[in-house]
Amino acid sequence: MNNQKLLSGVNQRKTLLRLMSYTKPHLKTIILAFFFLFLATIGQVLGPILVKIFIDDYLALRYFPYQPLLALALSYIGIQILSTILSYIQLVKFQEVALRIIQQLRVDIFSKVQSLGMRYFDQQPVGGIVSRITNDTEAIKEMFVDVLVSFIQGAFLLIGIFIAMFILHAKLAFFCLLILPILFIIMRLYQKYSTVFYQSLRERLSELNAKLNESIQGMSMIQIFRQEQRMRKEFSEINDKHYQAGMKNIKIDGLLLRPAVDLVYFFALIIVLSFFGISSFQSPIEIGVLYAFVNYLDRFFEPINNMMMRLSFYQQAIVASSRVFAVLDETELTPQQHSEHRLEVKDGEIEFRNVSFSYDGKRDVLKNISFIAKPGETVALVGHTGSGKSSIINLFMRFYEFERGSILIDGRSIKDYPMQALRERIGLVLQDPFLFYGTVKDNIRLYHSNLSDADIKDAADFVQAHPFIMALPDGYDHKVVERGSTLSSGQRQLIAFARTIATNPKILVLDEATANIDTETEEAIQMALEKMRKGRTTIAIAHRLSTIQDANLILVLHHGEVVERGTHQELLAMQGLYYKMYLLQNGLTDKIGGMVSR
Repeated sequence: MNNQKLLSGVNQRKTLLRLMSYTKPHLKTIILAFFFLFLATIGQVLGPILVKIFIDDYLALRYFPYQPLLALALSYIGIQILSTILSYIQLVKFQEVALRIIQQLRVDIFSKVQSLGMRYFDQQPVGGIVSRITNDTEAIKEMFVDVLVSFIQGAFLLIGIFIAMFILHAKLAFFCLLILPILFIIMRLYQKYSTVFYQSLRERLSELNAKLNESIQGMSMIQIFRQEQRMRKEFSEINDKHYQAGMKNIKIDGLLLRPAVDLVYFFALIIVLSFFGISSFQSPIEIGVLYAFVNYLDRFFEPINNMMMRLSFYQQAIVASSRVFAVLDETELTPQQHSEHRLEVKDGEIEFRNVSFSYDGKRDVLKNISFIAKPGETVALVGHTGSGKSSIINLFMRFYEFERGSILIDGRSIKDYPMQALRERIGLVLQDPFLFYGTVKDNIRLYHSNLSDADIKDAADFVQAHPFIMALPDGYDHKVVERGSTLSSGQRQLIAFARTIATNPKILVLDEATANIDTETEEAIQMALEKMRKGRTTIAIAHRLSTIQDANLILVLHHGEVVERGTHQELLAMQGLYYKMYLLQNGLTDKIGGMVSR
């Protein structure tokens, strides 16, 4: 319902005007194209007049002087050739502008998506976002490339034809004007009903993309749990809705586009022929004028038909534009920094001071979190799933904005640092590292041009990744496919470690960085982590308590609150939640039973 409101009445015009604002940088080219279009239109309008002159002044009188007829013929041929050339030039110019506009629009929406906050991606399916960037912008391209050019050409031609018709026979031309309100009513009816149908069609297409994206990303889970039949059924249901929406569009196109316009054309043709037939009883009629009028009438309805046939593309484009502009107008941006400050992370001291946070504004997932990580120290976060560990990381990495409490780095609010300064000095390693398509070298360098090949090899050697990289077929130039699927989890994680250490961050954030690592690889990584943490402040989420026993401070979280804090030995001595977790991970469940019985 909201989308239909967005596309009704005034908002449709606002959407069109906003699209037209993209033409401003190309005004010179557009003016030149209009000039060529004007000349081409004059050539098309003059053609029937020259034929009329030939019929009435020469053919009807059986008067064939050589030189005047030759001049008339050469004029006709020359005008048609010149009109064709000018039509080609103006069409190329309009198409060039249209493609430039779509190019800019795609860059704008892609850039906008890059600046959106994580809340937006939490709420929107990936396939739907992809559909807006690809399918919807493609629909807009059709409007600029095909619809607007056709409408502009048609409008010029219609004006020229009516001028010529009034010159030939003003009274009959006036009668022909009466068909314009009928055509306008047909257009308005089409616009009214097709908007709703096209809105449904775009939404169903977006759902198809979302379901397809989900299926491809989760293919292993689908096959393991034998969900193929269920996924086919769900996809078929969405596909059927898309088909039904498409059929509604086809029916309204078939009713109100060419058939309706053709019907009006037949009535107009009857009016013209009847007028000349009745006039012939009173006085002789000029065959040339009759030819010209019938020709102009045919030419008049040709652009009308073209415009009506392209109304469907126009409606699709307006609907698609509203979806694209909805993304461009999205206010859920990445947290904004105070740009007036030019701070740099120096010591790397981190402090959380009474930080509370909610994803939905209703239920707090973090409640009064407070701790200090001094320069060079490691603070570990442990707790059961949903306890708030990742939320702390999300706030510190500025993926989400927080309003209650303070996060400080070196005594200054994290909001005072430029985002670039934070990203350069904070290194993040996730549980499931993301590798880009390219080479191993590219994924470690991550397009930091200041990193040399020697720096990359040093970073890889530092995290114990160099031996396995050299064992690959092309070493550091080995091709990495999408998401690094041909590499093992341990290999991907080692590359992610090398990528992080290559930039020499002052602060390390480790989000269960060893969760997917085998025991042998974990030993190598633990050695690397010990070297990495020296001189760097580290916040680490860990499920394996054995990996954070040397942490300076361990925070035990439960339902978004810090329920215990201390070193490994201090927490064991408390015999609280951490102690139970430790016993469970070490297979000492009988001791937990003894604690409960006491």
